[in-house]
Amino acid sequence: MTLQRCGWCSNDPLYMQYHDQEWGRPAHQEQHLFEMLCLEGQQAGLSWITVLKKREAYRQHFFRHSIADIAAMSDSALEGKLQDAGLIRHIGKLKAIRDNAAAWERMKRENTDPAQWLWSFTRQQSLDNDVPDYKAAPAQTAESLQMSKALKKLGFKFVGPTTCYAFMQAVGMVNDHENRCSFKYPLNSE
Repeated sequence: MTLQRCGWCSNDPLYMQYHDQEWGRPAHQEQHLFEMLCLEGQQAGLSWITVLKKREAYRQHFFRHSIADIAAMSDSALEGKLQDAGLIRHIGKLKAIRDNAAAWERMKRENTDPAQWLWSFTRQQSLDNDVPDYKAAPAQTAESLQMSKALKKLGFKFVGPTTCYAFMQAVGMVNDHENRCSFKYPLNSE
């Protein structure tokens, strides 16, 4: 049997691995959710494959560190990271990672679990959507608009409603695998 993938997934091995093993699978781990929220923000104006190819550099510079350590990064430390071509060299986007970490930490200090809070936008469940063709999937939804507004109010950056919806897709808050996709969960995941 030949595996069917969503139409957006190219034959790039990195893209196929991301599609097959990560995209759309429900994720609740704090560090992973933070990483994906920030990476989706890095994508703004770019293709997702560009971000995937730079993901390891982002992990070295940011996501292998605690969120508290990222929140404490200075402007000069962030400006130094502009020298690494492995990152998207946009100071606003790099500062957004630090600012998002600071906002995340504030939530925790106020006794809010950021992972549960993010999942509250889908009522703590994965929404399984009917997607006959990936082009029919929405770019944003009422839930992603609400999430975007709430995140911005808390001080998060690069979290527009389209970015939030892409994040929701990535971490499995919504399942937008095409109906014919072999990796659609849970309907035809065998």
